[in-house]
Amino acid sequence: MDCSKAQTLLHPYMDGELDLAASLGVEEHLRACPDCALAHENYRALRAGLRDGALYFSAPTGLEGRIQASLRRVDVPSHHTFALAPRRWWGQAAALMLVVFLGWGLFHARTVPSSDGLLAQEVVACHVRSLMGTHLSDVISSNQHTVKPWFNGRLDYSPPVKDLAAQGFPLIGGRLDYLDGRPVAALVYRRQKHLINLFVWPTKAGQQSAQSAPTTIQGYHVLHWEAAGMTYWSVSDVNDVELARFERMIQD
Repeated sequence: MDCSKAQTLLHPYMDGELDLAASLGVEEHLRACPDCALAHENYRALRAGLRDGALYFSAPTGLEGRIQASLRRVDVPSHHTFALAPRRWWGQAAALMLVVFLGWGLFHARTVPSSDGLLAQEVVACHVRSLMGTHLSDVISSNQHTVKPWFNGRLDYSPPVKDLAAQGFPLIGGRLDYLDGRPVAALVYRRQKHLINLFVWPTKAGQQSAQSAPTTIQGYHVLHWEAAGMTYWSVSDVNDVELARFERMIQD
């Protein structure tokens, strides 16, 4: 089984939709292919993040009662009155239902995560996974001239690497990771006792330069920006002021 077929079968494999032979084929490929195994772990981490109760909305207590009370206040006419003026009754009911549907649609639009929001959750999952295991760095070095060439032949682009030791953010290494459906460079920096993961990959063709507002997910601060044809995501438990400082130094 090649990587293309394995990537196609990953989702049905995780959902238990494959037959025994196909499942065994995917498992055998994942044991032999680090890139596909990493993609599988990313999908599992993303799925776990999406199960977080903080992403779901529970209707406030009493909402059902207020809706039912509103329905009872609609002037339901007697059979005789209904025969004389059915349009007024149906008009009131239709207006009430329109308000309910518009309110639900507005709430739903505000609570469904955007594509950037989902990617931010994936970025945090990669960061947490790197801290939990032994795969923080594939190349351990504070020298940018050692870290940058390490990616040659491992990626189809050359990530920019800066040495910020003099500014208090020393480089400690780099590794390969998997985000946005592709292998990416992960550069690891340190700020005192805090680690910063900086993910870098080329901006997609035709995509306009953008910068997302800072966000916090599960206690980790996340920044996203694009510059010089590259997409950047930084994530750390360092405070948001220090992370913003780090962003400015990377862009300078």
